This record gives sequence, structure tokens and C-alpha cells, in this order.
Amino acid sequence: MELKDKRWYPSYHVAAPAGWINDPNGLCYFDGRYHVFFQYHPHSVEWGPMHWGHVSSSDLVTWRHEPIALAPSIEEDRDGCWSGSCVVGDDGRLYAFYTGHCWRTDPNDPNSRRQVQCLAVSDDGIHFQKHGSVLENPQCPTHFRDPKVWREGETWCMVVGQQSPERRGQVALYTSDDLLHWNQAGIVYEHPDANVYMLECPDLFELDGKWVLCFSAMGMRPSGYMGRNQHNAGYLVGSWKLGEPFVPQTEFAPCDAGHNYYAPQSFEHEGRRIQFGWMSSFHMGAAEQEDGWCGQLTLPRKLSLRDDGVMLSMPVPECAMLWEHAQAQDSSEVTANEERVIADDLACGCLELTFDLAASSAERFGVKLHGTTDGNYLFVGYDAQTGCVVVDRQGCLRGHRGYRAAHVYGDSLRLQIWLDRGSIEVFVNDGEVAFSEMSYPGDGPRSITLTSEQGITKVEKLTLSK
Repeated sequence: MELKDKRWYPSYHVAAPAGWINDPNGLCYFDGRYHVFFQYHPHSVEWGPMHWGHVSSSDLVTWRHEPIALAPSIEEDRDGCWSGSCVVGDDGRLYAFYTGHCWRTDPNDPNSRRQVQCLAVSDDGIHFQKHGSVLENPQCPTHFRDPKVWREGETWCMVVGQQSPERRGQVALYTSDDLLHWNQAGIVYEHPDANVYMLECPDLFELDGKWVLCFSAMGMRPSGYMGRNQHNAGYLVGSWKLGEPFVPQTEFAPCDAGHNYYAPQSFEHEGRRIQFGWMSSFHMGAAEQEDGWCGQLTLPRKLSLRDDGVMLSMPVPECAMLWEHAQAQDSSEVTANEERVIADDLACGCLELTFDLAASSAERFGVKLHGTTDGNYLFVGYDAQTGCVVVDRQGCLRGHRGYRAAHVYGDSLRLQIWLDRGSIEVFVNDGEVAFSEMSYPGDGPRSITLTSEQGITKVEKLTLSK
């Protein structure tokens, strides 16, 4: 595949040189660099036989494309090297665990599916030697994939997403002393909703004294503002001890409230828990496919846990190195039904806004982003009637439409908005809510406009970095 056009290709997000990508894989720090692998189909802009693409960085900001790390080549993975994780072993080498996928006979028959957990090892983090399957499917031929490996004390642990014989989504635990031989250690969690038939990309980790279980639930039905995507990635906060089930202490909450977010994975380095997600869509016909690519990853996000069990996620501080100039504006009022242009042309940058809700009377206010002369824009703002931050794609002329919303509370609203050529990431109130959105502006300058509907809006702070 070749890249045909860069109009929406990311300037600072992780993406493949061309072709299709999805889930982040194998996140780690090894041999002085951060490594991010991802599901990759280099020969098409559509999902297909999965490879592991690879980028690395010394600073989480500037990414270098590395050679493809894994490609289908052995019996266990002949139809795809699916998602997984990496750890540094006791011998100092990098161990990559992934799901080997193949069809025994008919790829249209789910009963012919075979999914096993495989191992590949690297001395340099670039070139990998495959060791084949290290964990067979105990409930063949059900879903059984996405191994996440970490060390708990002296024991290596692996959680795997699987489907029970009763078609219930589960997270299973396996343990090992040597990363080669794995033993069953029970079911960590089974989803209480019988409609949820699979828990993809599980991630279990300790954060600020609690345990967090992340997974991507397949089959969840929409309810209010929840579960609006085709499949939904979220988390539970609770307690867990090795050999025991995970005990939730919170309700399931989305990791990200946007349209284009799935399959998050995290790793820990120097006391920080850092997470990436996949920005794309399960709906067919992504606009960027006509340009020779499809999908990108989110910014690296630092995770923390608030006392009430809300997991906060914000771009790691290193991301500020992307910008050379920051321009701050004094506090001001946007008058009723005013549209104030604050940037004539900004395809890539960071916009930080603080609004005084108590001093604002507007029914709805916010910013139109990626505005182009053909009338295209994406709206991010606040709806006073519902008490929600809203991302509204009604003004988007390319790609899918619809809106997403999340409740916020208090008298102040803080938005940090990261714009790239074809995407927008929004962080609300220091990370209590995030929205990930693909955005496809038209040709020409891309403006940013403040709006205030049916009342005034008090802007306490506005900073534009580029």
C-alpha cells in the first residue's frame, strides 16, 4: 500500500505508513526506548490477516517507524498475529505474547476457529524469533485472545479474554514461573450482562492503591448515554488478589466517551501508568481509506484514580513539546448568538478553555473546530439543559455523524482540545471525561470559532498552542 494524500494523515499521532491499523499491542519501555506495536494490515485499507506494526520513541512524542515485528508465518498464526503484550524477561530479552489465529477449514464457520496464545522473543526489540503456542484454548473453538502479561511479585500473570460455553464474556487468568509454561488460575471476571458475549483486550493493573480492570465489551446494548458504540471499551475499579476473582466497587464506566475509541492497553514505566487506545470505527467506509490508510492511535495518556473511583486520563506532559508557541487571551464574554473566530487556520494545535458556568446564561456554547469554507465543522461544547459536554458531528460533511455526551458537574468547565489533521481529542475537567473523534475537514484553511447560543458565555481562560 502507498499513502495517496496527507490531508487527514496525522502529524503527531501514531499511524502506519499506509494500510489498516487497529489495536495497540505490546506497549513497553525497552533498551532505552518506548515501543508501541499495533495490529496492522499492510496490504489493504481494510481489516485482514493481522501483522504487528511497530514504532518506537525516546520521548513519547517523536515516533520512528520500525520494521514489521510479526507476520503470519507458522501454523498457529497462519491467518493472523492478533493482539497481545510485551514484557522484559529475567534474561533481559523482550517477550511478546500474542494470539495466533487460524481457520481449521472454513473461515465462514465459527466452529473452525482456532485461537491460541503464542510467544516471540527479541534481543533488540526489533527482530523476533517465534516460539509457537504456549497456551492452547481450553474451550475450543470459542473466542480466546488478547493476552496481557505482567509480573505480580514473583509470579508471571496473564489475563486473556474469552467466551464461556454459555456465550458469556469472561476474563481468565493464567500464571507462570518462567514465561514458557502456563497454568490455569481461574476466572477473574465474568460480565453480568448476558448480552455481552466477549471481553476483548483485557488489562488488569494496580493504580493509586486500587485495582482497575479494563476491557472492551462486545454485545453491550445502548442505554442512555452509555454503550452507544458498536462495541464499548471501559473499566471497573475494585479489589483483587492473586488466586481470587476481581471484585468491582464501581459501575462500568467508559474509558473514553467518543465515537472513535476502542481496545485500550496500558503499561507502567517509572511509576506512571500510560495508556493508548485505537482511534477508528467499526462502521465501514472510513473517509481516510480513499487516501490509502485507515486508523491511528490516541495520544499517550497518563492514568490516575480519583477518590470517588473515577479514572482520570490526560496526555502525558511530554506532549507539550509538540508546540513551539502558546498564545493566551484575556477573559471575555461571548455575546448571545455571537460567532467569534479565534483562529483563521489551525489544522494541528492545542486549545485550552475554561468557562465560568455560573456566570454564563447560554443554552449551549462551545467551539466549532476544523471549520472549512465548504461548511464543514465539528462542534465541542456544553449543553446547559442537559448538563453535558457534547461532541456533535452534525456539521461534518465527511465520515459518520451523530453526537456523544457526558455529564459534568460544578461551576467551572475546563476543556483541553488536541487537533490533528484528521482527528480531535477532548479532555474535560482534567481528564474525568475524554472524547476521541476522527474529523475530516475540507480543503483550505481550517478555522476555530467560539459560539454562544441564546445567552452569554463567560470565558475565563483561552490558550492556543501551535
